[in-house]
Amino acid sequence: MEAKDRIVLALDVDTAEEALALVKKLSGYVGVFKVGMQLYNSIGPSIVHRVHDLGGRVFVDLKLHDIPNTVASAAKVLTRLNTYMFNVHAAGGREMMRQAAAAAVSEAQRMGSDIPIVLAVTVLTSISQQELETEMYVSGLKVEELVVKWALMAQESGLGGVVCSPQEISPIRKACGPDFKIVTPGIRPLWSAPNDQKRITTPRQALEQGADYMVIGRPIIKAADPIAAAQKIIEELEG
Repeated sequence: MEAKDRIVLALDVDTAEEALALVKKLSGYVGVFKVGMQLYNSIGPSIVHRVHDLGGRVFVDLKLHDIPNTVASAAKVLTRLNTYMFNVHAAGGREMMRQAAAAAVSEAQRMGSDIPIVLAVTVLTSISQQELETEMYVSGLKVEELVVKWALMAQESGLGGVVCSPQEISPIRKACGPDFKIVTPGIRPLWSAPNDQKRITTPRQALEQGADYMVIGRPIIKAADPIAAAQKIIEELEG
């Protein structure tokens, strides 16, 4: 995989015009464009088609979390959009994840299209150990331990990978093997600000630990020269 293909650009903007301008500008420098709640809820599913029309692959980041039947139905819809990736919350449980994965496979086969990579979100990168214990009432487990348990459950449920903090890449890779996809937000080059991410690392460190894809937003889209910022990250990944 080329270095640029590992970069997932977070289109964290409000309008189609802003998003598509970024796609046009950066399609040669990133591998996947992430459409999250902000953009999807502003524009709707048509934004996925419009990114595709410009040649971009799309990761729809809606973090589905509901009863199994509802999530399975949503998985079919996202598969029909020809998404490259989409995600569900591991906290939704084994049956929810199993039905989401099965729905994506069956819908893709029905359409004759590629099966999307279905990812499980483990513990959000904004959550600290203290918050896990005092606000989410998960006691007796370190963040890393919980993330690995959820990653294994996702794999057993038929999902293709996880979204996790860079700090959990190595233990997940060890537990789940080389073919399980690891997508990591919380990526911050040394020259950028951490913002609200608490468990972060650099692109090169994430790659060396075993990440497949790295979600990067503000360090590129808020840069004075987004293309130069993306090129700088590619150079860092290439070593």
